[in-house]
Amino acid sequence: MEIKHFDDGKKGHWKAIENSTEAGIMTYVWAGGDKFIIEHTIGNPDFKGVGMKLLDKAVAYARENNKKIVPLCPFAKKMFDRKEDIRDVLA
Repeated sequence: MEIKHFDDGKKGHWKAIENSTEAGIMTYVWAGGDKFIIEHTIGNPDFKGVGMKLLDKAVAYARENNKKIVPLCPFAKKMFDRKEDIRDVLA
């Protein structure tokens, strides 16, 4: 599975593609220069676990770029509540 990151400076997304099929997408908007808000996570039901793979990419991006995440999306919020090891990037 390939996950591509797109960002235009105001908003962006991570898109998961497998065999030319969109497996899922996670969208966000920037909230200032140091944090972004995850708005939506949509996963194709044929690709189990894609939401977590997208969140892992968002967390890795935040760590690499010294950013924080605001999880507005219910899926992302639930994962931040459950997974202590990703809370270092929680705004």
